[in-house]
Amino acid sequence: MKLTIPDYQTFMLPLLKILGDGEVHTLSECIDRLAAEFNLTAEDRKEMLPSGAQPKLNNRVSWARTYMAKAGLVEKVGRGQFRITERGKDLLQKNPDRIDKRVLETYPEFIEFKSRPPSAKIPPGLGPQPDEKNSPEERLEESYFAIRDSVARDLLERLKKGSPSFFERVVIDVLVAMGYGGSRKDAAEALGGTGDGGVDGRIKEDKLGLDTVYIQAKRWEEPVPERVIREFVGSLEGKKARKGVLITTSSFSPKVRDYVERAEKRIALIDGETLAQIMIDCGVGVTEQTAYRVVRIDEDYFEE
Repeated sequence: MKLTIPDYQTFMLPLLKILGDGEVHTLSECIDRLAAEFNLTAEDRKEMLPSGAQPKLNNRVSWARTYMAKAGLVEKVGRGQFRITERGKDLLQKNPDRIDKRVLETYPEFIEFKSRPPSAKIPPGLGPQPDEKNSPEERLEESYFAIRDSVARDLLERLKKGSPSFFERVVIDVLVAMGYGGSRKDAAEALGGTGDGGVDGRIKEDKLGLDTVYIQAKRWEEPVPERVIREFVGSLEGKKARKGVLITTSSFSPKVRDYVERAEKRIALIDGETLAQIMIDCGVGVTEQTAYRVVRIDEDYFEE
């Protein structure tokens, strides 16, 4: 059974106990020891934040250390190195069952840290929350992906309600934004026909036109049937083509995906959800409303 990585508050007491020997420790060393203590597997340790920017374990242990440092239980002594303070030792001597934000709030330094007025640029929902389990980055990413998924659903609905010619334009815009087709004019001319034997058009794989990718676009509600995929593969065979992309506003069944996986031709299947995500990534049909920069301390800058 896969273990769930503990929240960052659960790591506070075990981390402080590791530091209880009074020696200087590194974050990576503490992460290794905590992973062993909580019986986390190599697979658990690979679990990433939604953005893929950092392992979830590393992020949560790091925030456990940061919050305890704000309460004066831990102090930094060098680049990436820290140790317990006298206050931290005093707390351990009380043999607490748990250290969390309620315990940290008994220290004036942490109260002062929590009470600082948030910047107007801080995203909503990132202020202190008494029952929070996820780290600030995790809450920021959860909010980001929730907004992104909502926009993706709206995009897909718009695509389904649009005309066939509009969907064709979207397909052209997406492919060009992804680097296919050379110029938009070239792509529009290549995909502007009426379809030929199960193929809606062809497009350059790159600006030099070293290879050709055949395209089929389906603005459908129902899952794409297997016969359509077989016809598309047959069309590629007839044109002696090696690569194809089938784009739809609907979906593909596991049976269809398995057929494509086994086919000799290289075929990319882009369903409606994937298409909407690509549109967001490439800035097609969306406009940026707000941008947040997540920064960290540059340890080298503060080395004396």
